[in-house]
Amino acid sequence: MNLLAAEWIKVRSVRSTLWTLLATAGLAVGLSAFIASNFRANIDRVQNFDPIVTALYGLTLAQLALVVFGVLAIGAEYSSGSIRPTLAATPRRGRFYAAKTAVAGLVALAVSAPSVLIAFVVGQHVLGPYAVADGDPDTVPALLGAIAYLPLICLFATGVATMVRSSAIALGVLIPVLFLGSQGLGNVPGLRPVLQYLPDQAGMELMRIAGGPESGFGPTYGPVAALFILLGWTVAALAGGYLVLRRRDA
Repeated sequence: MNLLAAEWIKVRSVRSTLWTLLATAGLAVGLSAFIASNFRANIDRVQNFDPIVTALYGLTLAQLALVVFGVLAIGAEYSSGSIRPTLAATPRRGRFYAAKTAVAGLVALAVSAPSVLIAFVVGQHVLGPYAVADGDPDTVPALLGAIAYLPLICLFATGVATMVRSSAIALGVLIPVLFLGSQGLGNVPGLRPVLQYLPDQAGMELMRIAGGPESGFGPTYGPVAALFILLGWTVAALAGGYLVLRRRDA
């Protein structure tokens, strides 16, 4: 408990924490309203309209702020040099790492859940008569998928930052590869079979944003497989971070 309390104090005292978390919520809700408004104004020209996708698509950008938060949760300690006294005070590095990732994940979940729900409600309100029908069976799975995806991608970023031991390098790798590369190059037929298994693509399927395997655009697997793929990436990144932390000096 003392380690958890110490990590919570660290997270709370870093100025970037507040800004990244506010950016997550603001982008999620603001983009939901903007996209929904744009779709409603041009509804006659929209093909394959989906009110759930409309309300949640802004999360594809809002997640960037959570990735930054996840990177800085550990990367800030390396850049400031505070990781050395931290590890000196906590010789059992596994306990420190577990506390660090637990706090980062819980904070990400605490922000993600209300952000997703408010974004969805706002988006449906803006859509008005084009909002999702009551009792739509895809609504709850999409919301739960979004709430699960955001903390997992945050923890994945924390694991990557721990492996490379640098915020700048971690962000320099994560943002282009995950969010520019896979979403842009993922539409290239020759690359899609590989890139569809990257974490953000699994997340889009989990949130029902990709359109499902039958759409011809998103991943060729369903949301259940997407969850396992995302969990696999997250566990692998965290395990890699632990191995680096355990074997290398600060």
